[in-house]
Amino acid sequence: MKIAFIGLGNMGGGMAANLVKAGHDVRAFDLSDAALTAAKAAGCTTFTAAAEACAEAEAVVSMLPNGAIVKSVYESDVIGTAPAGAVLLDCSTIDVATAKDVIKKAEAAGYAMVDAPVSGGIAAANGGTLTFMVGGSEPAFTRAEPVLAAMGKAVIHAGDAGAGQTAKICNNMLLAITMIGTAEAMTMAQKLGLDPQKFYEISSQSSGYNWSLNAYTPMPGVGVESPADKDYQGGFATALMLKDLRLAMEASGNVDATTVLGAKAAQIYEEFAKENGNLDFSAIIKTL
Repeated sequence: MKIAFIGLGNMGGGMAANLVKAGHDVRAFDLSDAALTAAKAAGCTTFTAAAEACAEAEAVVSMLPNGAIVKSVYESDVIGTAPAGAVLLDCSTIDVATAKDVIKKAEAAGYAMVDAPVSGGIAAANGGTLTFMVGGSEPAFTRAEPVLAAMGKAVIHAGDAGAGQTAKICNNMLLAITMIGTAEAMTMAQKLGLDPQKFYEISSQSSGYNWSLNAYTPMPGVGVESPADKDYQGGFATALMLKDLRLAMEASGNVDATTVLGAKAAQIYEEFAKENGNLDFSAIIKTL
């Protein structure tokens, strides 16, 4: 399949490479020359304009920084440029309203489109083990699923347009809350004289079990290997977690949802990100 891929950053580069490995003809575009060079080395055909990459594509995949850019790219370079009948897949994490609006415009122009944000981080993007949360009609999901499956381990249809973004921001709000709670509990246990490894062994097998503790332990030298053991480099950057929390707070305000802990988590990460935006979000433990 001819697939246009727009946005070859930390996540998109690995995703595009996995589409090549799956046998697809990937037509890649990014504003960064370095990203285009890496994509070419991975087997992609590179273009210097998004519209050129989309011109003959049967599917268009995008991985872009924010809703404003997604809206601009689709309205200027994808809709009306990609062949009629192409399936469009936006894997960016953006606000729900923009996701719905772009999909509505794409469908009005005759395209099938889904919003399909991801979970898993850079390692999963490179390894092809992402989880995709997909919003869109059943026919659009059916067409998008094989493309997404080449880049991930799980492709879940969350519901109609925008449902993928809703799932992503709610999931990551929960993740931020549990990471802060895990960091607080581990630090408190240590200050009370309990060996952090013993706390991990006990809590990870009892009612304190949670992903932040069991699969992404925030204290170096304790539990599973994680970014904490690499001085909090790599993984899921604090700046990206803050982006998702801001989207979650915006969405909660739009529907009058009560998110007391979500708001507190956003406040904590807002402060931490001022000087630590590039560190993995589990580095929040350093503040304790």
